[in-house]
Amino acid sequence: MKNDKILATRTHKVIYQVGNTAVKVFDTNFPKTDVLNEALNQARVEETGLPIPKVLGVNVTEDGNWCITSEFEAGKTLEQLMEENPKKLEQYMREFVTLQLEVHSKTAPLLNKLKDKWDSKIAASKAINATTRYELRTRLSSMPKHNKVLHGDFNPSNIIVGEDGQYHILDWSHATQGNASADAATTYLLFALKDQKTADLYMDLFCEMSDTAKQYVQRWLPITAASRLSKGIPAEKELLENWLDVVEYE
Repeated sequence: MKNDKILATRTHKVIYQVGNTAVKVFDTNFPKTDVLNEALNQARVEETGLPIPKVLGVNVTEDGNWCITSEFEAGKTLEQLMEENPKKLEQYMREFVTLQLEVHSKTAPLLNKLKDKWDSKIAASKAINATTRYELRTRLSSMPKHNKVLHGDFNPSNIIVGEDGQYHILDWSHATQGNASADAATTYLLFALKDQKTADLYMDLFCEMSDTAKQYVQRWLPITAASRLSKGIPAEKELLENWLDVVEYE
């Protein structure tokens, strides 16, 4: 593995290309249950027919690290293409939203429910005071229940565009089922943490193409910000805390 090509380095994991496979190797202390849950999520989403790499195996390396082996998809990330071709940003963003709407058109009844996951995260968060936690959990419980497949980390770095132009969606570790607008709020937040103009373009196109009121997606923003805040990433803390203070968006 050490001599194989590194495709990406993420928190607690390194992804290698080994022949025509991609092997995601987790830190030694990474919970086994999280590894197995990620592989199971990916396998369940596979069954929907979405364009994602197939899981080929779950193993332990010689060093004792758990790993997930999947099909390798050659190409560039959509994030790379957006950076290389800024004049085509809107075109790429439309294709990105189209792909996200395809994800939301599917169901996978055995995936965990997003509302349950977020409620647990917010309830356990030490970064949010009790009054705000109560308000956020009350809002979350009142939001409409849906059962659409949600990626949970849908951003251009998780989309591979093959040489044939086909899109492939990577990294299903956060997959759940629930409300599509919650997933859109997460994607908006991920864009906003890097560039507000790109985030606004995404929001406009998502609402236009899904025929969703912007105010409805915005009602999810404090909730998804609270969920993200539990990750404890210092560079994101100020922006996320500002979003928690917004009880209603105008």
